[in-house]
Amino acid sequence: MLRLTWVQPEDLLGHELRQARQDGREPSAVEARWLAAGGADAPDRAGASAHRASRYLRLLAEDLLDELADLPSRLNEPTDLEQIKALCPEWPKPPRGGQCGPPRDCGYVRAGRAVPRAADGALPSRAYEAAWLGRAVGCLLGKPVEKLPLHAIRDLARATGNWPLNQYFTARGVPAELLSAHPWNRRSAATSLVENIDGMPEDDDLNYPLLNVLLLQRHGRAFTTADVAQLWLDELPAGRTFTAERVAYRNLLSGIEPPHTARHRNPFREWVGALIRADVHGWTNPGDPAAAAGQAHRDAVLTHTANGVYAAMFTAAVIASAATGTHDVHTCLRAGRSVVPPRSRLAAAVDHAIRLAETHEDFETVVDELHRTHSATHHWVHAIPNTALIAAALTHADGDFTGSVCRAVSGGWDTDSNGATAGSVAGLLAGDPAALPDRWTTPLKNRLATSVAGFDGTGFDTLAHLTHLEATRP
Repeated sequence: MLRLTWVQPEDLLGHELRQARQDGREPSAVEARWLAAGGADAPDRAGASAHRASRYLRLLAEDLLDELADLPSRLNEPTDLEQIKALCPEWPKPPRGGQCGPPRDCGYVRAGRAVPRAADGALPSRAYEAAWLGRAVGCLLGKPVEKLPLHAIRDLARATGNWPLNQYFTARGVPAELLSAHPWNRRSAATSLVENIDGMPEDDDLNYPLLNVLLLQRHGRAFTTADVAQLWLDELPAGRTFTAERVAYRNLLSGIEPPHTARHRNPFREWVGALIRADVHGWTNPGDPAAAAGQAHRDAVLTHTANGVYAAMFTAAVIASAATGTHDVHTCLRAGRSVVPPRSRLAAAVDHAIRLAETHEDFETVVDELHRTHSATHHWVHAIPNTALIAAALTHADGDFTGSVCRAVSGGWDTDSNGATAGSVAGLLAGDPAALPDRWTTPLKNRLATSVAGFDGTGFDTLAHLTHLEATRP
């Protein structure tokens, strides 16, 4: 029996009940009706429950999803960009002297030397290659342990002497009883354990940056949310979408137009999907966090609202600041924070995470406190805890590449996505593929697998060149 993940109404209802509590709605009356009718909570980690619900329960779930969507919220967390800006007193100003900022900033500083940059402020192509490689490395590191609980990640790494995490995971030397208790992610183990890596395998964390390169090639920085939707329908296989993206894709096929695609029966609209699409918007707006956040917003609202959108804007602004070549990771994180409404739940979570990272020498202590704060109330793919973990990892590692990706993955939750974003930022800060340790990059073989047409087998140097072209396009 085919149980398609992330779209069954009877499975979506439990997620929407949790989402309602998080975003300031009161769902108790709806929940009582659902439970009285025999409805169940959402699957804990899988995208679909094991058994099909009755026709009555499915129809009831659809009705209750609509009722929940109409409940008023007590929170002031807008999705409209102008309203977001109005709530951000430190919204970044346009850069002086071109995209790279003041004239004195228009050099890429690496190893104590200023590397000349183009007059338009774009980074050298090799810096974009380091960012692409960093994203791939972090994603690949996290793939085999995605969905595993935190203690399992620690136990599997310790079993092979890889704790604190410092290299790709391996099954060699792991006791059979431990592997039986905590099996690797079944879709990823064959391609992402160190003994199996043969180039970068396909992952949505890399597919979306590829799609956004296509988006900019076809429409430039003035693209619309409708352009994003059309590109997906043209180029993105539906089976390669998950959570909020899959629901929005289904909504498009049902004739629902953006931005309503993000809200209609979409309980995943504050999860990490928009965050993992944000890198290209930052890479192509060096030194202009506001423009990067604006692009990320137009992309994100196809599928997400409120904190799901803020997470994408935060990430894009962090990366745009890193793309100046002159800022440390802490300055970059402050740039990201400036585009997030200060009284939002995401702002509070990021601020808390950074304080923890600045306070505790042991990163395990930071992670344990983040899990105590968020795990009981948030799904492991929700944007709020995952963005907080990324910010904590980058802060604690002081932007160091290996430290950043390993901390992000070792913190659990959405391990491959967190590793990818941390790797993108830290790779960009490193500024050159040669600055990334060989043990991370050599297994990638400068080759990326993808179902995005025209990109399968493409090298990261080629992707860097294409990104550089979009960053320098007038």
